[in-house]
Amino acid sequence: MVERRPTLGILAHVVLIAGVALVAFPLWVTFVASTQTAEQILQVPMSLLPGDRMVENYLAALGGTGQGAASNAPVGRMMMVSLITALVIAFGKIAISLLSAFAIVYFRFPLRHVFFWAIFITLMLPVEVRIGPTYAVVANLGMLNTYAGLTVPLIASATATFLFRQFFLTVPDELVEAARIDGAGPMRFFIDVLLPLSATSIAALFVIQFIYGWNQYLWPLLVTTDESMYPVVIGIKRMISGGDAATDWNIVMATAILAMVPPALVVLLMQKWFVKGLVDTEK
Repeated sequence: MVERRPTLGILAHVVLIAGVALVAFPLWVTFVASTQTAEQILQVPMSLLPGDRMVENYLAALGGTGQGAASNAPVGRMMMVSLITALVIAFGKIAISLLSAFAIVYFRFPLRHVFFWAIFITLMLPVEVRIGPTYAVVANLGMLNTYAGLTVPLIASATATFLFRQFFLTVPDELVEAARIDGAGPMRFFIDVLLPLSATSIAALFVIQFIYGWNQYLWPLLVTTDESMYPVVIGIKRMISGGDAATDWNIVMATAILAMVPPALVVLLMQKWFVKGLVDTEK
């Protein structure tokens, strides 16, 4: 039996509160800066109380009406690009991984284990190793500055395929035999049996893959040169002027806050499913 000590409880709460404060303080500074003018942000020390320019700053960011010397592309458009990209990547990764894991586990064909390990070994290749050849293929196919160019090279996932394969291996053979006796074909078994059993795993992977797609920086930096196709993460970088040119830091900070909202909402709305998919052993 674990002994409860008030001193240890207080210490645990102090450490927890300190950790939350350490993470939350930069977010608070970002929010405060998004409500002030550019001149107020540059004051030393900067005020840590919200200003009175919140509505103006966020509308300027969404509409692209900032006065900075760098990019003033509308953040509303960039967030739409990021949303479409993240959703296509998330759903694409899950769909392809489900089908590939289903084929590897339930179909008997020559070299199926070789194909699985060929998929799995791609985890050993970092993005930087294959990004050059991938860019050449995308450019030759005329997919620069397109949603296809932003998403298609990223929708395959060896990790998700491995996780679904391991889960499918735990499904009792009796379910397969029962489906076969009832006359269900492979796709009927996949849709009516495997997909409902995999619901929590799919939800957990969706959260992870959505955030992965939303936060993409290196690949969109290569394949987008048109401001209308900038994801919001690229847009934040483009808003920061180089050299002695003035930067609208209030607009940049408002854009950063807006960029945090969709992934945060996905995590909050799907938190129950996300945790259940990671820790629940009874799928």
